[in-house]
Amino acid sequence: METKPPPPPLPPPQLQRRGKWVVPLLASFFLSSLFISASIFSSSSSFSSSAAASLSRQALLLLSFSQIPTPIGDDPLFVESKLRSRPLSAAAPARPVPRLAYLISGSAGDGASLRRTLRALYHPANQYVLHLDLEASAAERLELTAIVREDPVYTRFRNVRVVSRANLVTYRGPTMVSNTLHAAAILLKEAGDWDWFINLSASDYPLVTQDDLLYTLSSFPRDLNFIEHTSDIGWKEYHRAKPVIIDPGLYSSQKTDVFWVSEKRSVPTAFKLFTGSAWMMLSHQFIEFLLWGWDNLPRTVLMYYANFLSSPEGYFHTVICNAREFRNTTVNHDLHFISWDNPPKQHPHLLTLNDFSRMVSSNAPFARKFGRDDPVLDKIDKELLGRDPDGFVPSAWYDNLKMDTGNNLPFAVRNVTELRPGAGSQRVKALITGLLSADGFEKKHCI
Repeated sequence: METKPPPPPLPPPQLQRRGKWVVPLLASFFLSSLFISASIFSSSSSFSSSAAASLSRQALLLLSFSQIPTPIGDDPLFVESKLRSRPLSAAAPARPVPRLAYLISGSAGDGASLRRTLRALYHPANQYVLHLDLEASAAERLELTAIVREDPVYTRFRNVRVVSRANLVTYRGPTMVSNTLHAAAILLKEAGDWDWFINLSASDYPLVTQDDLLYTLSSFPRDLNFIEHTSDIGWKEYHRAKPVIIDPGLYSSQKTDVFWVSEKRSVPTAFKLFTGSAWMMLSHQFIEFLLWGWDNLPRTVLMYYANFLSSPEGYFHTVICNAREFRNTTVNHDLHFISWDNPPKQHPHLLTLNDFSRMVSSNAPFARKFGRDDPVLDKIDKELLGRDPDGFVPSAWYDNLKMDTGNNLPFAVRNVTELRPGAGSQRVKALITGLLSADGFEKKHCI
């Protein structure tokens, strides 16, 4: 029987290790020589500069064994560009009817007003965060939590959340901004399937039904940001931008007013300041940018506005107008009817029955500022919303709910035909259409 010859002996480990680096060394030497030759040859007139550049790039590519993006390639060079170009969650195919995410905030004594505003705004397709700040008593905050938990409608649809760890919010201070971002973060984490974020207070009230608003917004792009803004800060430069304030709400458990330090600062040069209304409707995409801040602008501006008086009237405006990917999505309106003092538009008047006609003719979906249980609220309920005291606004979803006593899955609006819009939808449509079709609209973003 023939036997197989023994296999050749393996080289010693030293030779094996040497073999591993000899070949790459020779390859690197060859490619380096090729690169140097190409560089020298590119200086001669017989070889075009474009061909030399191409050959040099190929040599570098082979030498590094990694892809080098070309100037005309689709792969961005810097990580910030990669993050900026990634598809955002709200860029998915839009549903027929948008969904809204509300923050309704209040302070001591606002519990009843907050609940009334929630009732007038409620729709099972939307999401809601309620916040009573630490100035409200523990009993008032617990009462709000208990009412929401025990309400059969809120319990069934599970779309109302009460902030359990309340924040201390100082009037005119940056804690108002942090509270808004806190609510937005909750809505992203726990109820991220929405299209616009709207911040309101217990002193706000709707002038149209949610069916009106959802029906109207279903025909507009979901990336629009309704935020009143201007770069003409005027008197605010001396009274707000240059002074440095401290908000004790950032570090104290007791609510006190902001205070000023003696030194002043210059106007920023790293970004341009903008100012405007503290009430806005922001897109899901922009809220993600504010919270994630992949190019650090939102965090940088937030730190600056930590010492800025009335920062809610500047932070969001400055970020969106200094962010290249969002500045052209702005619509210069806060969707509110507000009766300001004049000058200098510091404090809004309390709205009364005398303002009702102007509120309606403004076509705005919201109004502020209302006194607690003012008679004008009853008139809005009766004539604009059709709402009974402590009841929900009549709509298709509520009619279906009253007829359905079972424990079915949460209701979802899948088509505009499931909405019941009224005259309010025409008013809101006239407002938004007028804003978007105004002369020079595309050239008036962030000016």
